[in-house]
Amino acid sequence: MINLTTQAAQHIKDFLENRGSGVGIRVGVRTAGCSGLAYVLEFVDDPNNSDERFESHGVSVFIDPKSLVYLNGLQMDYVTEGLNSGFKFTNPNQTGECGCGESFTV
Repeated sequence: MINLTTQAAQHIKDFLENRGSGVGIRVGVRTAGCSGLAYVLEFVDDPNNSDERFESHGVSVFIDPKSLVYLNGLQMDYVTEGLNSGFKFTNPNQTGECGCGESFTV
């Protein structure tokens, strides 16, 4: 299960509308950074048959089967801190993260 806050869902809806296409967003992980894993986001025009699909605040979130084990229970928020804004991930599977916050471990 993947959950979006209302702020994250609205940001994704606005971006999809401005983009003019897309049925949702895909969240995944890739090997990167000091700690080993990093989040990857991409817009989905055509879902893969193997993707798990979740609905949160009217937004479709797609997860590939290999990433699901790392992301089950993930909550995504969209926050503004000072002049910076972006997605904030709260992952119950995460056991640590690098000092710069760019990657995490499970």
